[in-house]
Amino acid sequence: MLTLKECQDLIHVCLKEVSLPEFPSNLYEPIRYMLEPEGKRIRPALVLLGCNVFSDEVSQAIPAAIAIEVFHNFTLMHDDIMDKSLMRRNRHSVHVKWTPNIALLSGDAMVIKAYEMLAEIKGPSFFRVFSLFNETALKVCEGQQYDMDFESRTDISEEDYLHMVELKTAVLLAASLKIGALIGGADNNSADLLYEFGRNIGIAFQLQDDFLDVYANPLTFGKEKGNDIVSNKKTLLLIQALKLATGPVRDELLHWLNAECFDRNEKIERIKLIYDQLHIDELSRARVKTYHEQALAMLDKISCTTTRISELREFSDMLMNRIK
Repeated sequence: MLTLKECQDLIHVCLKEVSLPEFPSNLYEPIRYMLEPEGKRIRPALVLLGCNVFSDEVSQAIPAAIAIEVFHNFTLMHDDIMDKSLMRRNRHSVHVKWTPNIALLSGDAMVIKAYEMLAEIKGPSFFRVFSLFNETALKVCEGQQYDMDFESRTDISEEDYLHMVELKTAVLLAASLKIGALIGGADNNSADLLYEFGRNIGIAFQLQDDFLDVYANPLTFGKEKGNDIVSNKKTLLLIQALKLATGPVRDELLHWLNAECFDRNEKIERIKLIYDQLHIDELSRARVKTYHEQALAMLDKISCTTTRISELREFSDMLMNRIK
């Protein structure tokens, strides 16, 4: 059984072998720039781990893993434009280093390259994998639209938010595992259980990401802190704050949400102070723990030896303690 680290190392090597044309350089160089940093590579590694639960021939899942990673980086490239994020992985975002138009077109090209790689899958699982990839890609776009729609509203419920998170973040993690499982020959029930593990751990992952946007150490986080606060993103932290805040605290929170002209650092600091007053950090950590436990419950139902899923257990524990 491969470890998560071994899967990540294998993905790093395979990404370096991805062939891209030299010209036009403003189309392909941003793609190389986006794929170049040795990030966490969680999603493609999960494709390989999902396959390895049911098969020792993980090489058959590499094309799907690379397709998932290229697609994921396309979403990040476009998200940075929509969120006006200046930094990604301690470097300038593509739309800053080049232009927003170049980032848009390079992102479009990444989607096409992802489907090229997906087409390299061999065997009877291809059509099911292709269908799941399409379904997931559309859900990710739906989740991003909900995320943007929520920015101008103050009536978002926790249920609304969690549905958005499931679409924007969790389904890609879940699909990564299920795609790997299908390629590895898993039965339908086991593949579905692995999907549910990924869905729950994906929601926990995003809740933790939202938490870190406010509370992480900026030296280890890898991107600017406070972007969610500045853009009025309706994270669970903000939704809980709007639910709990009363009197002057609520008035101040609404003031910052409605302010059109403000100092970025001041807004981040003032809203963080409100979160601290309301103990939002504790509430968020508790919700992450709940989804983590639900994810582990799915693993317990999969029919395989304990050693086959031990790495996924370690992965889920790692998410609970990550700092970036």
